[in-house]
Amino acid sequence: MEIFSKRLRAARIAKNLSQEQIAAMLNIKQQSYTRYETGKGEPSLEMLVEICKILDESPEYLLGLTD
Repeated sequence: MEIFSKRLRAARIAKNLSQEQIAAMLNIKQQSYTRYETGKGEPSLEMLVEICKILDESPEYLLGLTD
């Protein structure tokens, strides 16, 4: 899901959050979060919901279903 990785990174940067900060908010290791941004891993549905809350983005946008 290349589009997810790109939009996730862009949304995090727009909120001025580091990978370390967002990982702490999600209560996961930074390495786990980094995998989402590099496309080497995908979050669970529950994790996706939490990411969307933190970044104030819709799942549809992050997943590339809307612009």
